[in-house]
Amino acid sequence: MENVFFGNFDLASLSIWLFWIFFALLIYYLQTENMREGYPLENEDGTAAPNQGPFPVPNPKTFKLMHGRGEVTVPSDANEAAHRRSDLALARSGPGNGFPMDPTGDPMLTGVGPGAWTPRRDVPELDGHGHAKIVPMGQTESFRVSAGRDPRGLAVMAGDGEVVGTISDMWVDAPEQLVRYLEIELDADHGGGKRLVPMQFCRIWSKKVQIHAIYGKHFADVPVTKSSTQLTLLEEEKISAYYGGGILYASQDRTDPLL
Repeated sequence: MENVFFGNFDLASLSIWLFWIFFALLIYYLQTENMREGYPLENEDGTAAPNQGPFPVPNPKTFKLMHGRGEVTVPSDANEAAHRRSDLALARSGPGNGFPMDPTGDPMLTGVGPGAWTPRRDVPELDGHGHAKIVPMGQTESFRVSAGRDPRGLAVMAGDGEVVGTISDMWVDAPEQLVRYLEIELDADHGGGKRLVPMQFCRIWSKKVQIHAIYGKHFADVPVTKSSTQLTLLEEEKISAYYGGGILYASQDRTDPLL
């Protein structure tokens, strides 16, 4: 007996072609799943982009969020509208899409450029057990400073050399066991109250904590948290963006070209 079909058929060729077909379908699936948020594409001024790419926007899919935080459907017009800012004070510096968008108002407060932020949900980020991830060290007994310099009690110096207050606490990422923010108790001359600063913007010295990103006059406008024990995703966005904007917009000297 002889098998005529398999005797004249190249099984190796069939295998490699099946692999390429599977690989192409996998790329198509991954790319369309990646387009559930942020699509269809838009220009910086909010109009529809002329080039939407070769892949279609996938059909809506509903995800159930953990810890009773409801559901989210993507892609959907409602979800895109909730995460789109319509208050951007920007103007195109030239006629083409390649020209940058310049801020038209106070660049430290408009939330554009290096200070841009997105309207994330105004709820704290949770760990796997449903607890707030970022908490003040002063509100927990589980953390202590075991290495390095404890910045609490040190003076805070702004980028222009002004002393604006003192470090009153540290906010830690409990699951990651990292310090995420330092808490500043501002002097009355600089707005008073407490403000947070991301750890990445701080440089801790023996007698001071230096924050080069912004100047003394800017600390009063640092976004304030609603709670003294929790930090929401939206508040994280705005706080980090404010200091990020100061890197470029704190003074005209930073905005002007070096040459």
